[in-house]
Amino acid sequence: MAKPVIGISTYLEDAAQWREWRLPAALLPVGYHQLVQRAGGLAVLLPPDPAPDAARQAVARIDGLVIAGGPDVDPARYGAAPHPQTGPPAHARDAWELALIDAASDAGLALLGICRGMQLLNVARGGTLLQHLPEAVGHGGHGGPPGTFARHRVTPVPGTHTARVLPAPLSVPTYHHQAVDRIGTGLTASAHAADGTVEALEFTAPGPFALAVQWHPEAADDTRLMRALVTAAAGREAPAGS
Repeated sequence: MAKPVIGISTYLEDAAQWREWRLPAALLPVGYHQLVQRAGGLAVLLPPDPAPDAARQAVARIDGLVIAGGPDVDPARYGAAPHPQTGPPAHARDAWELALIDAASDAGLALLGICRGMQLLNVARGGTLLQHLPEAVGHGGHGGPPGTFARHRVTPVPGTHTARVLPAPLSVPTYHHQAVDRIGTGLTASAHAADGTVEALEFTAPGPFALAVQWHPEAADDTRLMRALVTAAAGREAPAGS
């Protein structure tokens, strides 16, 4: 049987270096596509495409979608002024990934958001973000020193789809300084950190697989979340706690 095709959104960087080359690049940490592969999917990368209807055409050719982690969402997307600690906007990526989310929602495509991907899903549904968690990154809370994941405990909300996939509290790799504030329309919080930070979102009403987490499953060995996406993308129902 053919493997489900899982599209993963990518970074778009002004300059990246490999060997003697330093050029603009579309790139993604290898953990993302390797997690898709370990979960039984066929990974394809989806770099930003400004062409009209490109997102809908991309969604029509894949079976599932991952919105990957990355830079801060432009606060203008949720009607806020930038906080001094908010990073520079990534306009092309914001526009592309929001278009992918809208197209996936319209098509009933299985969707998994990771870190920024969860925040962007919330913004797409009219929600807002906390732009800076005090002492989040570099202080052992929601991230380690720059470029280093921390770990903390996450507790799924009983009765949610998240809890069916992850039925017990778990330690997760994490690196973020922003978080969900007002939850968007049609979404519900489905996991929390000990400090109350929203760690997962899912759709309130039953429908296609759509789940997003604040942590980084691609930086760990646990494939349950990605296997749930791949299973949904293949048209099968994920078994509880698989």
